[in-house]
Amino acid sequence: MRALRYHGPKDLRLDNLPEPSCGPGQVKVRPAFVGICGSDLHEYHTQTFVPKHGAPHELTNETAPVVLGHELSGTVVEIGPGVASDLKVGDRVAVFPVLSCLTCPPCKQGFVNCCVKTGFLGLSGGGGGLSDYLCIRAEAVFKLPDNISMEVGALVEPLAVAWHAVSESGIKAGQTSVVFGTGPIGLAVIQCLKAMDAGEIIAVEIATKRQEFAKQFGATHVFNPTKLDVVKEIYKLTDGLGAHVAFDCAGVPASLESSTRSVRARGTIVNVAIWEKPVPFNPNNLVFFEKKYIACLAYVMDDFDKVIAAISEGRLRPESMITRKISLDRVPEDGFEVLINDKDTHVKLLVDLTT
Repeated sequence: MRALRYHGPKDLRLDNLPEPSCGPGQVKVRPAFVGICGSDLHEYHTQTFVPKHGAPHELTNETAPVVLGHELSGTVVEIGPGVASDLKVGDRVAVFPVLSCLTCPPCKQGFVNCCVKTGFLGLSGGGGGLSDYLCIRAEAVFKLPDNISMEVGALVEPLAVAWHAVSESGIKAGQTSVVFGTGPIGLAVIQCLKAMDAGEIIAVEIATKRQEFAKQFGATHVFNPTKLDVVKEIYKLTDGLGAHVAFDCAGVPASLESSTRSVRARGTIVNVAIWEKPVPFNPNNLVFFEKKYIACLAYVMDDFDKVIAAISEGRLRPESMITRKISLDRVPEDGFEVLINDKDTHVKLLVDLTT
């Protein structure tokens, strides 16, 4: 079968591999559409999450090369022995890509995203979406209703990141929020805030095209931090109180500083970003006025269920996040290089494996 594998930084190869065998408790999925994620782009430059030679991942026992792709939809083509569910061949599904041991304390509490051995399909080994087939445990596939297309099914994973962050924030209907950084995850956060009936949604973004995307997806105000004092403007909009919740989806020192200053007394800052290096931070930005700083990582199973339901019910309408579709044999040139060199004009680029 075809499989796009990561051999090292800027070394992606379309390899020919044996078709995987479906083991006990697993289902075999034929991927349909696969999104390219910011973590994939980071890995393209610097090998961080893909296990290196001599240090295999604890759950997969694999090192590079590994098959890429963890944002995916597909079709069930085989049911392995011992699968106790109503899944059947032909089911259209979204794939939950978190790998977990299921035995550590966080896993036993349902927080598989906090597994002490956590990994991801498409990064840690165990297969990936950018291949003709992959085998995964049956619990990791979620049926798609008939009114959700395969293309939109591939957006369930990034939307679940945002849904988890908004859920964990504790924001209530009508409350004001600020989203720093409107790349794909920031735009997903805006959509989830709208779906959960948040009030004013303020987006903070430098890139002109991404500012337009933010308005399109539901931001009520968009501020360019290079043109004005964002914190001052947020306080003006909120009668001098500040926002109830801020989401840092940018992960840069300026967004950390501004997000902690933009919320009101006893407000909440949610870190959604993955940081590339340590940054200076003054905890007094939180201590004074008793602000709360929390972090979110990926999602749990329930977030996938809720995102799929919200899309099916029309509360989330993410179709226009898809700005381009490409073929598997052109992923490095038409996918990674385009997103790196022209990132501001794209939201979500999908690899089409149906052709």
